[in-house]
Amino acid sequence: MNPALWLKRTADLTPAAPALFLGRNCLADYAAFRDQAAAFGEGLTRRGIAPGDRVALFMKNCPDYLVAEFGIWWAGAVAVPVNAKLHGAEADWITENAGAKLVIAPETAGLSRGLPQIAPGGSAWAEMLSQPGRPEPHEMGLQDPCWLFYTSGTTGRPKGVILTAANLVAATSDYLADVDQVFAEDVALYAAPMSHGAGFYCLPHVVRGAAHCVPESGGFEPAEIFDLAEALGRVHMFAAPTMVKRMTAYARASGRTGQGLRSVIYGGGPMYLADITEAGEVFGEIFIQIYGQGECPMTITTLSRAEVAERGHPEWEKRLGSVGRAFTSVQVRIADEAGQSLPPGEIGEILVKGAPVMAGYWQNEKATSETIRDGWLRTGDMGAMDGAGYLTLHDRSKDVIITGGTNVYPREVEEALLTHPQVVEVSVIGRPDPEWGENIVAFVVADGPGAAELDAHLAARIARFKRPKEWHFVTELPKNNYGKILKTELRERLQSLSAP
Repeated sequence: MNPALWLKRTADLTPAAPALFLGRNCLADYAAFRDQAAAFGEGLTRRGIAPGDRVALFMKNCPDYLVAEFGIWWAGAVAVPVNAKLHGAEADWITENAGAKLVIAPETAGLSRGLPQIAPGGSAWAEMLSQPGRPEPHEMGLQDPCWLFYTSGTTGRPKGVILTAANLVAATSDYLADVDQVFAEDVALYAAPMSHGAGFYCLPHVVRGAAHCVPESGGFEPAEIFDLAEALGRVHMFAAPTMVKRMTAYARASGRTGQGLRSVIYGGGPMYLADITEAGEVFGEIFIQIYGQGECPMTITTLSRAEVAERGHPEWEKRLGSVGRAFTSVQVRIADEAGQSLPPGEIGEILVKGAPVMAGYWQNEKATSETIRDGWLRTGDMGAMDGAGYLTLHDRSKDVIITGGTNVYPREVEEALLTHPQVVEVSVIGRPDPEWGENIVAFVVADGPGAAELDAHLAARIARFKRPKEWHFVTELPKNNYGKILKTELRERLQSLSAP
């Protein structure tokens, strides 16, 4: 089941339906979307891309992102979405690890591996779209990989999550069954990165023949979002909690009501109870929560529109503080360190099993066997489940920091800092922040350099969003008897310090 087949079916049924928008301007109907994707797929084939080959997408949000992605699938190849906010050196590592044969990226992307590169809107791009494509997408089996999503691990190096056609079918079906209905009159708005969850949600919207809109800014600007919602109507969007908070604040200040916003699916970080309560007061019944991770994409639990809005229910506030109940196609349970299930109310690791769970990590059997045991995905997240099946997150056993809805893994930042010759030791943790979810905080033992010098050092090595916003220079880091840095003690110390 090739996902590109969904595009062909929709285009065959409703060829004149609007498909791709940049702001308010419709750039393509579904027939043109299909034909461009098919042509792009043919162009890839002529450049030596065979079924199963990996093609990387290192692009900011734009309508061409969807053309390239479905074109990759049309050719039977595997899409490798790369976060556009990453440093060029980080993207190079991902494309090398994935064995990508080609990368779709602007000429200014800062890549240095020498891979064949096609720039969106460039001459090679135009040449690819000028030729007719094959009438049918390449045949793809359910167990064939079609999406290789890189998510960082506790080692600090990204790991490639292998998502098969079957995984995408299950996740798409679960969206339509458990998250939201989609109709041809609806519009999917991409204000969050298309390389992540926001882009993943293109699939159910293609299946139902909805339109797809990328803001002209290419990102998230509350005023622009509200203007587009009013102009286009029936808008769906994925938003990190920090985005919901900013939308609420802007609406309060400007008097906007969010007219035209039909559904806002939020997830990707901690949502404070006060924030979602206020958002509901301002915008009404438009919010739906999801909890997932790259290894089980967007499909572990969900809290429905009615459950978010049902203030008259005696358990409403408690349930609003949860991340909902299991999706239709998965089982979720709470387990101790030995993998034994715990009773309702007890905190343990969240385990999930089902059709959306990844096939494994790309060329990393050790990590796969450690993460999937007896068919159960060990999420690394800690939580408790009540008797009705509502899951509440309590902590993350992996030290991931979620800032602005994006995962940052401390060791990656620490290793980059330790390449400075005068940095002796470092430990990176997160500080809760009402706007961004968490801010990155670095505790550094160093001989000389200050925050400005170290920030400049990081600027040449990692993406901006991974760089600390708060620095503490100390003479030593707390350690246990085995020499391991005690991050719990650093967190306690941080609580006693006022934010800068």
